[in-house]
Amino acid sequence: MTAAARDIVYRGFRFPTDGAAGRRFGLRVARRGLAPGGVVRRLVHPDPAGHLRRYEWGTWTSPPVPAGFAVREVVPSWTADAPAGCWLRAELRGWHASGPATRWYALGDWTADDSAVRRTSVPGQRDAAARVETDTLVVGAATVTGWQLRLTLLRPAGARAGPVLRTAGAVASGDPVTPTGTNPPGADQAGADQAGATGEGDPVAPSTRPGPATGRVLDVPCWSQRRHTGTHRWLGGGGDGWCSPTSAAMVLAYWGASPVPRRYAWVRPPGPRPAVVHAARQCYDHAYDGTGNWSFTTAYAGSQGMDAFVTRLRSLAEAEAFVAAGIPLVLSAAYRRGEVPGLDYDTTGHLLVLVGFTATGDPIVNDPYAPDDETVRRVVPRAPFEHAWQVASGGLTYVIRPPDRPLPTRPAQPNW
Repeated sequence: MTAAARDIVYRGFRFPTDGAAGRRFGLRVARRGLAPGGVVRRLVHPDPAGHLRRYEWGTWTSPPVPAGFAVREVVPSWTADAPAGCWLRAELRGWHASGPATRWYALGDWTADDSAVRRTSVPGQRDAAARVETDTLVVGAATVTGWQLRLTLLRPAGARAGPVLRTAGAVASGDPVTPTGTNPPGADQAGADQAGATGEGDPVAPSTRPGPATGRVLDVPCWSQRRHTGTHRWLGGGGDGWCSPTSAAMVLAYWGASPVPRRYAWVRPPGPRPAVVHAARQCYDHAYDGTGNWSFTTAYAGSQGMDAFVTRLRSLAEAEAFVAAGIPLVLSAAYRRGEVPGLDYDTTGHLLVLVGFTATGDPIVNDPYAPDDETVRRVVPRAPFEHAWQVASGGLTYVIRPPDRPLPTRPAQPNW
C-alpha cells in the first residue's frame, strides 16, 4: 500500500441536523446546535488562579463509528459557540466489533475564554491499549477498528447562556507513512509549532499529476509570523512558534472572518498584526506550551463562525479539489534545509497555507515563516513538498470554510 492508497476516514456530525445521532444527557437540540437543557449535573473545576468554580454540564456521545480498517491514529475536532466562562471537554475511545476496545482518554479542555478555564491538552495518558499525543489518540496493543467521541459542555452554575455545539467529528487513519529522509527526533525546528503524532509505515507514493486547480491561485493574504518574533513570549515563546495560528488567521481573513477589533483590544502594544496575536492566544495549549494543537486551531476557526475540522488527505490530487472549489487548506509538513527548494530551513513540524498551483502543477503556498509579508508567497516543487507533507503528518490538513461553502465531491473512502 502506498500513501496515496492509505486508509483514512473522516466522519462528522452537524447539529441540529444530526441531533438524533448518539446519546444526549442534559443537552437539547436547539436552533443553532446542541445546547444545555433538561437534567442538570454539577462539578467543581479550578480556574487559572486555583479558585474552585461550579459548573453545570451535559454530554453528547457519538454512536460508535466504524472505520473499516485497523486504526492507528484518531484526531478529533469540533466547533462550538462558548460564551464567557463556558468550556468543552473532549474524550475519545477506540471501538472494535460490538464493544469498546480502549478506555476513554481525555483529548483536551477547550474554551474561547481563557480567563476562566485553562485551554489544555491532558498529558500522561498511556497504557498498553493506546496513548494520547497532545491532540491525537495513538493506538497501541489494542485492536481498534472504530472510535467513539464524547463531548461535555459546561457553563457556570446558574448561568443562562451556555455553550452550543455546532459540529463534531474525527479522522481515523491506518498505518502512517515511512519517515524516510526526514528529520530525526531532536532536529532543529524553525517555525515549528505542531503537535500530533507520526510514526513508521508505508512509503510515500510518487507525486501525483497536476489536476483541476492547475493555474489557479486563491487571494489569501500574506502574513508573516516572524513579524511577531520576541513578542508575547507567554504564548508558546512568541511569534517564531506561531505557524499554526498565523496560517489559520490568513485563511480566516480570506473568508472575511477575522475577529473584530474589540476582541483583540487587549493586545498591547498592538504590533503589526493584532489579529495574529489574538489567534495565537485562542489556540494556545497550556500543557503543550504552544499554539500548534490541531484540534484547538480548528476550534478557534469555528469560534469565528467557520465550519472547520481536522482531516488527512492522501495526496496533492485530493488537495487540488479543494483549491479548485475555492477553499485554501492549512497543511502540516516537515523537512530539512534543501529538501524542499523554496523552503530553505529545517523544521520538525510546520503549518503553511496551500493557496494554489502553477500552470505546471507546482504548489503555491503562503509560508508564515517567511521573514516578512512580502516573501510569504512561494512556489515549491510538487514532488518534494508532497513528500514532506505526507511523511511529516500523514497528510494532516485543516479544512476551514463558511458553513454554506460546499466541499468537493468525496472519494469512495471519505476523508472529508
